[in-house]
Amino acid sequence: MAAPVMRRCRVWLGSGHRSVGNVAELRGSEGPVAASALCRSAKEVTEKQKRNVPWAAVVGLEIHAQICSNSKLFSSSQVQFAAAPNSLVSFFDASLPGTLPVLNRRCVEAAVMTGLALNCTINKKSLFDRKHYFYADLPAGYQITQQRLPIAVNGNLSYILRMGKNQNEIVTRSVRIKQVQLEQDSGKSLHDDLRSQTLVDLNRAGVGLMEVVMEPDMCCGEEAAAAVRELQLILQALGSSQANMAEGQLRVDANVSVHHPGEHLGVRTEVKNINSARFLAKAIDYEIQRQIEELENGGTILNETRAFDFKLGRTIAMRDKEGKQDYRFMPEPNLPPLILRDSKSSPAHTSDRQVVNIDWLRERLPDLPSAKRAKLVECYGIQPQHSFTLLNEDGLVEFFEAVVNATRMAPKKVVGWIVKDILGYLKQYNLEVKESPVSPLLLAELLNLLESGTISSSAAKQVLEVMWKGEGKTPSLIVKEEKLELFRDQNELECICQTVMGAHQKEVAEIKKGNKKILNKLIGQVQRTTRGCSDPVLVKQILEKLLS
Repeated sequence: MAAPVMRRCRVWLGSGHRSVGNVAELRGSEGPVAASALCRSAKEVTEKQKRNVPWAAVVGLEIHAQICSNSKLFSSSQVQFAAAPNSLVSFFDASLPGTLPVLNRRCVEAAVMTGLALNCTINKKSLFDRKHYFYADLPAGYQITQQRLPIAVNGNLSYILRMGKNQNEIVTRSVRIKQVQLEQDSGKSLHDDLRSQTLVDLNRAGVGLMEVVMEPDMCCGEEAAAAVRELQLILQALGSSQANMAEGQLRVDANVSVHHPGEHLGVRTEVKNINSARFLAKAIDYEIQRQIEELENGGTILNETRAFDFKLGRTIAMRDKEGKQDYRFMPEPNLPPLILRDSKSSPAHTSDRQVVNIDWLRERLPDLPSAKRAKLVECYGIQPQHSFTLLNEDGLVEFFEAVVNATRMAPKKVVGWIVKDILGYLKQYNLEVKESPVSPLLLAELLNLLESGTISSSAAKQVLEVMWKGEGKTPSLIVKEEKLELFRDQNELECICQTVMGAHQKEVAEIKKGNKKILNKLIGQVQRTTRGCSDPVLVKQILEKLLS
């Protein structure tokens, strides 16, 4: 859509015009027209033109991932979720005078592996800085980070979007990674509104974080959520972070702005500390719409920090956005430059424990999610969208492979039962894969009954429904108790078909006139009569024989 031509409204006071007070009048054949009215009219036209121009949204992310390490970034204090308040705090974490930081090797290796997995350039020399800000849960009054020269730069992350009416079309997108940096986490402020007080827990203070900064290459909440989910899978595959968003191990800040195509980027707002991919998508989409409505109504967008209220489904202003000058960055005087080595630059006669070797870590990178998806498609012949679903749910790949190894059914059929039926039940009851009342072995037994022709597909679904109640019954026992075995007596099945035809004379007449589609209705009626215990293929053959 081409942008309309924008013109300024000017009222000239010259020949043929006269000024009356503060209003200029234009005299013509239609009489005097107030210049202010002309301006208002032109302004209204301009506003209408603006509304006809499409908006473009720009989204960038800053993601803080808690490093999977037994101790903190610069102290030996233990890292543990939900420990008693202030029970895991060293003298350094509390910022007592005279304490000095000691860098955790494990955190450095995790950051290097993450940078390699994100196709980054690993800086063999990186620096630490102090970032000053004053919060009650930041004892030192500054955070040790890597603002000037981070550990990894200039990478990219490919992620997958599911599109189409049934979400079965897969599109691959990419976002540039500006940098990966090491930094400390802050403590946690617990607000007690009842007593009008705030309590501080320093257990989290000093825990190692990796901040992954993504360039503003995304345009909506769906893209951002997909990129974060892919990063989460990569971190979990590497073991560099558990990336559990519910436990605050992966927190996302979204930078959002809107503008008209061809114009300069708009003023951005930052939505802080989003701890769910679903909430991230909602927060970004809401913020995009809020900014568009604000601008179209003549307002302005402030460079501010906002929070997302998931109960209200909207973002809320928190404070003005700080600039670099507000943080007063300075080099960290107590930490020397971090020097990394590769196989060529590593000094002779040094052990792997004395240096962090980039090449050594590169060789030990595990299969990443993209490689795992390709292997699933190649090994089992399943559809790419099914491999995406299997890998996107924690533990679902292992569940699928356990079923495949224990059943005679083809993997292509097994995956349908996993992604449609099992995953459907899990989402319905808000359960994780590991909480499923139906184990892989029980599902494999059920699929074997189906594959051997003992039960029909509709009967198998009835059995699965009973199994999901968690009563401990095996599929074979349920089939026996509910009398769900397939009809073996063809004569009896033929009698049932004749009864159904007698009760649906209108449909029979339509079929005999040539409307073969109606036959499916009769097959369905036979299936209902037999409670799903008849073979649809055999039923179709019998009905066609009786109708001929």
